[in-house]
Amino acid sequence: MLLRFTKMHGLGNDFMVLDLVSQHAHILPKHAKQWGDRHTGVGFDQLLIVEAPSNPDVDFRYRIFNADGSEVEQCGNGARCFARFVLDKRLTAKRQIRVETKSGIIELDIRNDGQISVNMGAPRLVPADIPFQATEQAKSYQVDVDGTPVELAAVSMGNPHAVVRVSDINNAPVHELGPKIEHHPRFPARVNVGFLQVIDRSRAQLRVWERGTGETQACGTGACAAAVAAISQGWMDSPLLIDLPGGRLSIEWAGPGQPVMMTGPAVRVYEGQVRL
Repeated sequence: MLLRFTKMHGLGNDFMVLDLVSQHAHILPKHAKQWGDRHTGVGFDQLLIVEAPSNPDVDFRYRIFNADGSEVEQCGNGARCFARFVLDKRLTAKRQIRVETKSGIIELDIRNDGQISVNMGAPRLVPADIPFQATEQAKSYQVDVDGTPVELAAVSMGNPHAVVRVSDINNAPVHELGPKIEHHPRFPARVNVGFLQVIDRSRAQLRVWERGTGETQACGTGACAAAVAAISQGWMDSPLLIDLPGGRLSIEWAGPGQPVMMTGPAVRVYEGQVRL
């Protein structure tokens, strides 16, 4: 059986997108792992699946698999690609779309300038909701990593994030600390790890070690989590710009209980077919 797919990217964070509204197939974690291999498969950071909704109040259902086959709750760059995909494939004529994800409903707005804004919902900061093991909620936490204390913020944007402030983004210990924090026992569902350098009140640089994938060119939910951490701790003001290796995202957040708005591009790379 051959399945049509589209290769897309949001700031270099790349995706294989499958339409399972007009095509019918049962995708398993092993398929994501097989196709995600950059040497023997299509190669991607995440597999995005477009499905018909189970909720009558939304337009689509959105599922996400990492390249290691694990299914995750949310992906901000993927959400923008999802919006561009369903419009380009004429699965909808709407430019404002409500999408059901594993972590809740998000709203996508395809702007006339080609940029896509995503209402990512309000961040979750209560440790049990992230999930993160802590006796009480705080703006930052100290975590022991191989005997060394690491100061980090813990935020959920529908998926768990740790945010570590660094003085030099180019020499940040992404590949050393990233996997250690990802698998730290205080994060029982593992965690995405952002390394944030604040440039000024409105601009920062970010690198992200993504759970189940490794360092990526960009991470939309990671940028949202970093913005929440920076605003909460008084380092930055909303709106702000976050530069990732793959490009720039604009983030707005009015404070606790308010949704995070993320704006950025989505690009189609090529069309193909894969055998199931």
